[in-house]
Amino acid sequence: MSTAMAMPVRLSVRRSDEAVVEDLDWQSVPFGLLQEARPWRTFRWYKGQQHYSGTYWSATVRDHLIYESRLELGRLLFADFAPDVRHIVAQPFLLKADIDGKVRKHIPDFLLLTDAGPLVVDVKPRHRLKKPEVAFTFSWTREAVTSRGWRYEVWSEPDPAVLENIRFLAGYRRDWLFDPELVGSLRAADLDGMLLGDAFRLLPDCPRPLVKSAVLHLLWSGQVTTALDRPLSAGHVLRRPA
Repeated sequence: MSTAMAMPVRLSVRRSDEAVVEDLDWQSVPFGLLQEARPWRTFRWYKGQQHYSGTYWSATVRDHLIYESRLELGRLLFADFAPDVRHIVAQPFLLKADIDGKVRKHIPDFLLLTDAGPLVVDVKPRHRLKKPEVAFTFSWTREAVTSRGWRYEVWSEPDPAVLENIRFLAGYRRDWLFDPELVGSLRAADLDGMLLGDAFRLLPDCPRPLVKSAVLHLLWSGQVTTALDRPLSAGHVLRRPA
């Protein structure tokens, strides 16, 4: 779907002190301002609502982030798990563009600061992507984002096995709950090529549940990896990251 932007894209952002700054030039707005932005939209829970909103404590930002659907929560889990994601902002800004004589507005779902640069993410169920209004909005948003040299992503339902594994490992994301000496001993062990079940039985002088939890924390934090396309089991092979 072709679009004709008549004017430069503008941006509005809610600063960390909750003050709103409006109609900034998209191309020149400082990234630091966006990195510290508060969610543009606020939400309330109410009886009978059709979606599931909430907050998620992110190990990446060490603070709570909002989401407005279970699918958005899934994208948050993937971002929090990814080793190349350094920062996450939910509902980072409001974009405005004059297109075909009308002012168009859109609030992306997430802004991710990654090792490869900023990534703007919109989350939408796959069955809604072909709706003309959705396709139109994502088309001009992609054009605006990429015009600044940033990446843009539309994210839909992931592999369910991968999602469930990441959701399970997220239970071990809080690093302060683990004994640093225990984690250090496991990190120093030769885990490459070891079965997950065998790793759980390392350090026999330590309680088995503590060892198991620490191994799963290493998986969450990316210090060891394994295939996540099937339910985790004792037969999964651990690998050191490349």
